[in-house]
This record gives sequence, structure tokens and C-alpha cells, in this order.
Amino acid sequence: MTREPASKDRLRLWLRLLKTSRLVEAELRENLRREFGATLPRFDVMAALSRYDEGLKMSALSGVLRVSNGNVTGIIDRLTDEGHVVRVPVPGDRRASLVRLTETGRAEFARQAAAHETWVDHMLASFEQDEAVQLAGRLDELVGSLTEGDAP
Repeated sequence: MTREPASKDRLRLWLRLLKTSRLVEAELRENLRREFGATLPRFDVMAALSRYDEGLKMSALSGVLRVSNGNVTGIIDRLTDEGHVVRVPVPGDRRASLVRLTETGRAEFARQAAAHETWVDHMLASFEQDEAVQLAGRLDELVGSLTEGDAP
């Protein structure tokens, strides 16, 4: 019996990765909506801001999230109205402002992040810790090769 080309197996791998990613993402979206009345993009904005105590300019935040400024502006407006984010003027640049999480925003993000971790842990519980570490390492290698331009 002749074995199929490796390209077919790699294509099936890609399709399985994509399907798995979409299923996990859908579950996370539903959990965030149900438990916190939040969206995944909103969670992603808060996660990005949680890593920058000094805050980020909107353009930098959009860059971190790899989305347009327009996609982020509405989320920041709502988070500001709710007291989770504050806009701070940038010294020497009257047109720019930094956005940063407030203490209330940090506390709310911490609650959501803890739940998020629990949900992901539950969904991926069939992987032993060593398996998870090994697979994550292999995926990191793939990301590295794709971002270094080694991929065709």
C-alpha cells in the first residue's frame, strides 16, 4: 500500500488545528458572555493593557492586538465608561493619549483571567502536563519559523 504524500498529512494537521482553535474560541466567547457579560475582543484588550502598567497609545494597542484603531476605539470607550480604563494625555503630544487599566479594571481583568485559565485547563485536560509543554514547544518552533520567513 502506498502512503499519501506528507503534504496531505500536513494539510489534515492544519485543518484539525483550525477546527480545534475555532471550537476553543467559541467556548471561551460563550463563557465570557455568560459569566461576565464580556466579549473576547474586550478580554483581549484588557489582557494587553494588563501587561503595560504605564499604558499604551491607541496605535500601539492596535499593533499589539493586530487590529485597526477603529476596532479598539469602541471597546476602549465602553471600558472607560465603566471605569475599567482611563485615558491619560501624553506629555508633549496634545493629540495622543495613553490608555491604561484602572485598579477596578485590573481587579476585573484578574477575575476574568482566572476564569479563562480554568476554562482552558478544563478544555485541554486530556493533555498531560508534559504533553502540553512538548506540543507548545513544537508550536512555538513553528511560529518562529513562520515569523522568520523560513516558510514558503
